[in-house]
Amino acid sequence: MKSNLSLFTVFGVAITLLVNAASAAELASNPAAAEINKICPISGKPADPNITVVYEGKKYAFSEDACRKKFNEARENSIYHKLGGKAAIDAAVESFYLKVLADDRIKHYFDDISMTKQRRKQKEFLSAALGGPIPWAGKDLRAAHANLPGLNETHFKAVAENLQKTLEELKVKKELIDQVMAIAASTRDEVLNRPKKAK
Repeated sequence: MKSNLSLFTVFGVAITLLVNAASAAELASNPAAAEINKICPISGKPADPNITVVYEGKKYAFSEDACRKKFNEARENSIYHKLGGKAAIDAAVESFYLKVLADDRIKHYFDDISMTKQRRKQKEFLSAALGGPIPWAGKDLRAAHANLPGLNETHFKAVAENLQKTLEELKVKKELIDQVMAIAASTRDEVLNRPKKAK
């Protein structure tokens, strides 16, 4: 890469700054929007409303400053953040599904699917899997793919190829693409409902 900043990073930083500015204005003008978590997402203890951080337009409260610091470090070190956060994931998923729906190997799996819902779920899943701040609350991968007839290695590879091509087109750094693809590869057995490996 000729540039140290990927398109994802530049786009993500710009959007994050705009979202955070808009969020600050919303919090000031709308008391209902100021509601924050009551339990610290790090310690599980009651959160102190005076120990907060705004990340991607959402205000998080923590039980102590050490938890806030841990949260901030986790965000900064996550693949999610390095890619550009929510805005980057949103752009990637939109581009990814354009490829998937044009791919004769796998497009039939989406014939009767609400793509609006599918895109939303994929954005939430990828965000959580790549270290975003909101944990995944949907079905596990086995349950989500259990009733797809004939799902096999060819289909898994097609999805992976489309994901990699999307990231390359968005000019994501190779080392980040490699990390994302390693995470994707680690889901193979769950997606294909293969027996769990003994530990």
